[in-house]
Parts: sequence; structure tokens; C-alpha cells
Amino acid sequence: MPIYEFRCLKCNECFELLVVKRNEPVEMRCPHCKSEEFERVLSVSNHSIRGGSGGEGPQVQTRSCPSGSCTTLDLPGPSR
Repeated sequence: MPIYEFRCLKCNECFELLVVKRNEPVEMRCPHCKSEEFERVLSVSNHSIRGGSGGEGPQVQTRSCPSGSCTTLDLPGPSR
């Protein structure tokens, strides 16, 4: 069940729509001013990375580069 976020182009109000079923009709209007003019906005992620023992957290590598020093952050999880 995705939650989509929108910003009204008329009153600048941000609001969310929960889509339960793909073919379900959803009222697409700003709840504040009832305008049908809005744009979809990118949602903020709620994922956080915590360090821990046993290599569970991100691994930081710092090395010399032509421009000074470069840092790479390797995140846990599957690789491509």
C-alpha cells in the first residue's frame, strides 16, 4: 500500500494519499483548498543506518586522492 505525497500548486499545502488497491478510485483534490492542481513530491526516507559490532554498520574508507583525501562509505546489504 503506497503512500503518495503531493504539494498543491494553488495553496502550497502538502498532503498524502494512501492507495490501497490499484483500481480503487481516489479523490485527487487538495484537502485544504479543494484544488485539482498539484504535483507529486519526493518522500523523505525513514531508514537509518546504525553502527554496530560485527560489521553490521557502514564501513568508512579514507584514502589519498589527487585532490586531497577521499572518503568512501560502504553500506551493509546486498551488492549489485
